Amino acid sequence: MTTTEVINPATEKVVATVELVDAAGTDAAIERAQRAAKDWREVAPGDRARILRRFAEAIDANLEELAQLEVANAGHTIGNARWEAGNARDVLHFAAGMPERLLGNQIPVAGGVDITFHEPLGVVGVIVPWNFPMPIAAWGFAPALAAGNAVVLKPAELTPLTAIRLGELALQAGLPEYVFQVLPGKGSVVGQRFVTHPGVRKVVFTGSTEVGKQIMAGCADQVKRVTLELGGKSANIVFADADLERAAATAPYGVFDNAGQDCCARSRILVQRSVFDRFLELLEPAVQGVRVGDPAADATEMGPLISAAHRDRVAGFLEPSTKVAFTGAMPEGPGFWYPPTVVLPDAPTDRVLTEEIFGPVVAVLPFDDEADAVRIANDTEYGLSGSIWTNDVGRALRVSRGVEAGNLSVNSHSSVRYWTPFGGYKQSGLGRELGPDAALAFTETKNVFIATQ
Repeated sequence: MTTTEVINPATEKVVATVELVDAAGTDAAIERAQRAAKDWREVAPGDRARILRRFAEAIDANLEELAQLEVANAGHTIGNARWEAGNARDVLHFAAGMPERLLGNQIPVAGGVDITFHEPLGVVGVIVPWNFPMPIAAWGFAPALAAGNAVVLKPAELTPLTAIRLGELALQAGLPEYVFQVLPGKGSVVGQRFVTHPGVRKVVFTGSTEVGKQIMAGCADQVKRVTLELGGKSANIVFADADLERAAATAPYGVFDNAGQDCCARSRILVQRSVFDRFLELLEPAVQGVRVGDPAADATEMGPLISAAHRDRVAGFLEPSTKVAFTGAMPEGPGFWYPPTVVLPDAPTDRVLTEEIFGPVVAVLPFDDEADAVRIANDTEYGLSGSIWTNDVGRALRVSRGVEAGNLSVNSHSSVRYWTPFGGYKQSGLGRELGPDAALAFTETKNVFIATQ
């Protein structure tokens, strides 16, 4: 038996020891899921919906426990962790409306009747990252279950605790045994078996673009369906006509939330040249005002990074030549802390502008006009999210259409609502999650012609 120790990133203390599933255990779980899927797809849509609602209610009844687990396991602030547990609950409630709304079509044809059905795939493998363990898990398993599939879910090795608890709550809520199984384990073992096992008909992966490419290539061997939500290098574009005070006051929370460990982080702030210096003056107190500290305290706004190794990786982006404009505070003592940091890049090829840092580091650079802003925003292999600050409605729409990203906000930094679609352009991913059509991504469309002559 192989185990792993779960470390609290704010204290560096061991909070749990978790048994890891091996390749044989993964195969056995997939086979159990295949058998369970045959019965689950036959459950009446209304009954499937009721079970998912009970699952959502079980999460709600244990929301504080789940939030505290995430604080200890992932170092999330307690406010964020409560929102994340609530998001998993809400996604399940939303998905509970899907089984009875998986509507096909009646298509006019000659000589008969033509109808379509949305059939479940069978077994879906969901691979979850460590940065948002609860919400991203639910974005995968909730619509997959709603569509009549069984789910095998692999949490990240660093953050398995809330996923394990969700698996227990699913059974308590009445989800049939083996319809939803949580398999803690290594990506190279459990995740890879999701890719290679013919019984898994779709893989949903959220994580790095590098690993996403490997999963996509592996799934191609069986023409296996994939949904990929990968990296980001999103732009926060601030025009001279914007409310600069509000744009500067909110900018830190668009990039430093979850210590910058967010694919949607607005890690490039583009500011129109005529107001560049003024914006930096307003940004400095906003960054220094971010409350970094004990994630269990209600007032804390930013916690630690997930691990010592990741902290070292983030620190590696700041070279001796990097111009640091200013930084925020961070605690002394144990914990994988890194201060909110604002840098001024010298060239468009600087790593801080081209690579995903996944930490609390933001680059600020000027642009000249609307076309220049769009050009710089699109000068990246990624295209996940972004923000546009302007009081000109026409400009907001023009720039929104011009920026190559799947999720944009005007005069805000909101990227994700469970009732709207989410996903990326270019190397930020493939497919869409959430929104009214989420369950369709876990089905095959079957066309049936019935002759009447």
